[in-house]
Amino acid sequence: MANSEEENEVPFPPNPSNAQERQKSSNGDAEEDNYEEDVDEDEEEDDLHVPNPPKPQARDSFLREQQFKINHLARRMSTEEVPIRVHDVLIKGNTKTKDWVIEAELQGIQNATTMQELLKATEIALAKLQRLGIFDSSTIMLEAGPPELGDTANVIVQVSETNSIISGECGAYTKPSASSWIVEGALKYKNLLGYGDIWDSSLAYGSNQTSEASVGVFAPRIKGLETPIVFRASLLSQDWLEYSSYKKRQLGMSLGLFSTKYHDLTYDLGWRTITDPSQMSSRSIRRQLGHGLLSSLKYTFKIDRRNSPIRPTKGYAFLSRTQFGGLTPDPRSLRFLRQEFDVRYALPLGFYNTALNLGISAGVVFPWGCGFRKKPSPLPERFFLGGDFSPVCTLGGPTTLWGFKTRGLGPTEPRRRNRDGVADDNADSYRMDFIGGDLAVTAFANLSFDLPIGWLRERGIHGHVFAGAGNVAKLTEHEYRHFSPRKFLESFRSSVGCGIVVPTSLFRLDGNFYYILRQHEHDRAKTGFRFSFSAPS
Repeated sequence: MANSEEENEVPFPPNPSNAQERQKSSNGDAEEDNYEEDVDEDEEEDDLHVPNPPKPQARDSFLREQQFKINHLARRMSTEEVPIRVHDVLIKGNTKTKDWVIEAELQGIQNATTMQELLKATEIALAKLQRLGIFDSSTIMLEAGPPELGDTANVIVQVSETNSIISGECGAYTKPSASSWIVEGALKYKNLLGYGDIWDSSLAYGSNQTSEASVGVFAPRIKGLETPIVFRASLLSQDWLEYSSYKKRQLGMSLGLFSTKYHDLTYDLGWRTITDPSQMSSRSIRRQLGHGLLSSLKYTFKIDRRNSPIRPTKGYAFLSRTQFGGLTPDPRSLRFLRQEFDVRYALPLGFYNTALNLGISAGVVFPWGCGFRKKPSPLPERFFLGGDFSPVCTLGGPTTLWGFKTRGLGPTEPRRRNRDGVADDNADSYRMDFIGGDLAVTAFANLSFDLPIGWLRERGIHGHVFAGAGNVAKLTEHEYRHFSPRKFLESFRSSVGCGIVVPTSLFRLDGNFYYILRQHEHDRAKTGFRFSFSAPS
């Protein structure tokens, strides 16, 4: 009886409760010696190996015996720690994926010393294997170790590599970094080299001639390295003529240096060109025209314990991002220090799935180097507020304010008149350029609730009311001397509104009515109803 049980693999599903019970059938032999002495091992061994199926009486007896062992192990695990040691880990089903790719996700299993630790480690390992995105399914089974080694178990990992090695996705939404709606498509090729690597290419295009093409690779863990490899090359073109009288074109690359659950360190290198085809830009914009070299390190600490990025009803999130630019001696290198903070908290109220979301974001950017007090900060690294996207699902520093259009508030400068020195209102040649700020702060409150119609509740469609406020200020070029925290708070822009949200797996669609409470002379804000698509960040 004991030998036949050791040869049978006991499946271990992700559910810890089922796993605990089934594991008993593999490891309970040593604990049920008294019970097994009454069983004729030779007769049962013959029954299990005859070509004909076992008799109903023998099968019923076998099932009752297994159930008894499972119940005994469950009672024991509920009252004490059950010692166990992993003897061996076997991997099956991987025809292309390297063994060490899978083994890297199983480190917690090999270090387990009790049954409770082993069950928890296997559950975590299953989640990690699924996150690789290269397996259709993965299971972990436990079987008893060698008879001469007590309290041991063998772990068998069974994976099924995906047959859909090529996948694609497409979406349309608004982004804080774009001035209009963006249509984006991506194509992925999985596990090309057997390292769990994912190769992808993407193309995005906006209605205002904004476009981005990029290719990249992600390898979860190369042998000998403790961090995944992330590399991406991109070509970006953005048109900000309508708002700030310039176009930006950048060819660059990004390399991930260190990445864990909460920490991320990347190196960015790019060649940037800023032009003004209209030749009508303001003085501050003209000073930024030309070429620039971006060489920077970016460190991000992010923790997100919210239950959903689309509609959070409980939990909290925090983000801190530090970017240090100017790592080359080239005089065209952009030297700056940029810091962002973002805090979110979702409080469930206990009725109609109602939740109160609160958020505050802040950011500051400053140049460094010889004579930095007189220098302006780099134009694309400044803070611009506004845009038709929801701050609820946008975690990444101060970017948006409800009711204000893209780059719709903040410091402005008049554009140049036409060549004749006459303002031509029909050609709209004499307007204001939004030049961005060095300090930005935003805050919002959002109350979401279920609608009273069951069909809408089942699909996650819900209502919300909200309020937001924010401001941007300039600090460089000796402007910090005139900065006053009191004046900064008194000049906050603010808005309120209500609307309906339609969430999807990729983005959320908002239909909102905005009411502007406070705006300044040149701000672009309007009371009314608008739609927006927002992708979680």
